[in-house]
Amino acid sequence: MDGGDQRWIHELAAPLRVKPGKEVRLEDFDPRFCEGVESKMEGRELLDKEIEHLADLQGRLYAQDVYGLLVVIQALDAAGKDGTIRHVMSGVNPQGVVVHPFKVPSVEELDHDYLWRYTQRLPQRGQIGIFNRSHYEEVLVVRVHPELLARQDLPAGSAGPDLWKRRFREINHWEHYLVDNGIKVVKLFLNISKEEQRRRFLRRIELPDHNWKFSAADVQERQRWDDYQEAFSQMLSHTSTEWAPWHVIPADRKWYGRLAAGAVILDALIELDPRYPALEAAQRDELQRMRAALEAEAPAGAAPEPYEEEVKR
Repeated sequence: MDGGDQRWIHELAAPLRVKPGKEVRLEDFDPRFCEGVESKMEGRELLDKEIEHLADLQGRLYAQDVYGLLVVIQALDAAGKDGTIRHVMSGVNPQGVVVHPFKVPSVEELDHDYLWRYTQRLPQRGQIGIFNRSHYEEVLVVRVHPELLARQDLPAGSAGPDLWKRRFREINHWEHYLVDNGIKVVKLFLNISKEEQRRRFLRRIELPDHNWKFSAADVQERQRWDDYQEAFSQMLSHTSTEWAPWHVIPADRKWYGRLAAGAVILDALIELDPRYPALEAAQRDELQRMRAALEAEAPAGAAPEPYEEEVKR
């Protein structure tokens, strides 16, 4: 990847970053923002470039086997989490990417601390792990529905008024621990407007092949829109850190949301700068000996080094 590509990727990602320590009001972020890209056609062409670069860097990350990348995606229903994952990751090797969608916690998961089930699904070194919903549910849906706290059987007095600030602090420390141990954390909040969500819900009802996506529970949650906006604002304000900043992805235009998400992920991989492992002198000498042996086995009429012949064609 040349310097020009790195620049436009960074320039696309940088304005979406939530400055650590900033008090956030979600209403200040435009879900239809698409600055820097002139058209949907240009956006698709740029996304194709991102996918190509992402495949290259993911291969290097896998081969290097030193760092892992954790991509956290949070959003309201119909904001495009699944579509973003499907499009942005369409060119990578499936061996190096694992997606974990987190649903309602099981009885076993509730019998552990609230970060336990997420810790079980962290990416290995060399791997990209994607959390489709994540540990941030514990300061979002649980905050909007405090009755869910009762299922967690917390010790007496621990669910007091400072609960959410404590969890923000614990999550920040946990993510710092991950980064210190080679797991880079990329956090994406897909920001959809209330009107666009309404349109997408209606589309799911109108199109038979989309009916399966629709749930009456989603419409019920929509009635808590203002509560969720406040919870997201608090989350962004308290957990966008230098080591794991949030990026607010404008999600009303699907094509731009996917392009922006890809740029943020790619920008993080460029920063990691993964490299293919370099062989030591003894290992290179051994490769040359094996090469000579394989070339000597070439049958009559065959090129000793067929790869060079293929390159010439």
